[in-house]
Amino acid sequence: MKKALVAILLVMLLVAAGAAGMAWTRLQTPYKGYDGIEQFVEIPVGAGAADIRTRLLDAGVVQDALTLRLALHWTGASRDLQAGEYRFDRPMTAVEVVDKIARGDVYGQRITFAEGLTIRDMAAHYESRGLGRAREFIEASGNTSLIRDLDPAATDLEGYLFPDTYTVGRKAVASKLVEQMVAGFRAAFPANQPQTGQALSTRELVTLASLIEKETGKAEERTIVSAVYRNRLRRGMGMQADPTVVYALQKRGKYDGNIRKEDLLIDSPYNTYRYRGLPPGPIASPGKASLEAAFKPADVDYLFFVSRNDGSHVFSRTLTEHNRNVQEFQVRYFQKRGAVKSN
Repeated sequence: MKKALVAILLVMLLVAAGAAGMAWTRLQTPYKGYDGIEQFVEIPVGAGAADIRTRLLDAGVVQDALTLRLALHWTGASRDLQAGEYRFDRPMTAVEVVDKIARGDVYGQRITFAEGLTIRDMAAHYESRGLGRAREFIEASGNTSLIRDLDPAATDLEGYLFPDTYTVGRKAVASKLVEQMVAGFRAAFPANQPQTGQALSTRELVTLASLIEKETGKAEERTIVSAVYRNRLRRGMGMQADPTVVYALQKRGKYDGNIRKEDLLIDSPYNTYRYRGLPPGPIASPGKASLEAAFKPADVDYLFFVSRNDGSHVFSRTLTEHNRNVQEFQVRYFQKRGAVKSN
């Protein structure tokens, strides 16, 4: 009797060992049941275990339900699976698949928006990357509820879409990307930083920062350009900023890459040659450095500046000095270039 019990026990142990061995083999054997070089699996927010299993099985990422159940039990990650889009591009064990989803290793591609872009510029870039249609981005950029506490007067998110690099899925939902960009702006905006000189509203600060961003790419010039515009504001002078004319022309679909003398007369509130003070809103998205420069301008009394045509500017205090600089760095410069070309 004892020998029979021992034999039965040995058989049970052997069967258990065999089952354990098979289970271990299942867990450790890489599997790829889909055609092509990659497979994407979308796990929605709130998806249950049964839904996740179905999605992984249908996608050919794991071999069968039993193997997946074993992997979930082995890892103890049943409650840790995270929503998102996952990319699989090689044979993987069931344990690796579960671990990938538990870590939230979602698929993402990066899109970079440079400083100084307008909403339409960003929308065109968004579409060029194959992430969605430009009009979807423009429509999403009309959601002013995202900044109502900062700028109740805003009619769109011009200036509030922070230029940075963002990680998105294969198809970036425009509204979600715009929310990320506004969050980036909030993180970069020095709201608690005291201003130097006259106090400006958030909208005025962002507008000023957008002018700074469009006028100079030189880090050392940003605070000086800021000072020029603040000095002109204080004196009630016009900003006379070419980028505002460009923006006015763009809004009417009339900008072809050049500003002509007659363009300075365009009747638009954004034309700071025709209307004094800052334009009614931002003309582009400023970066962090320009935002900070808007808050803290340099302690200088310059009122004018003109391009040296090498990316830098020469600044002056009086109109006489400015006119002299214009003659040297603009009139004579282009006369010389014309002479060289004619030769």
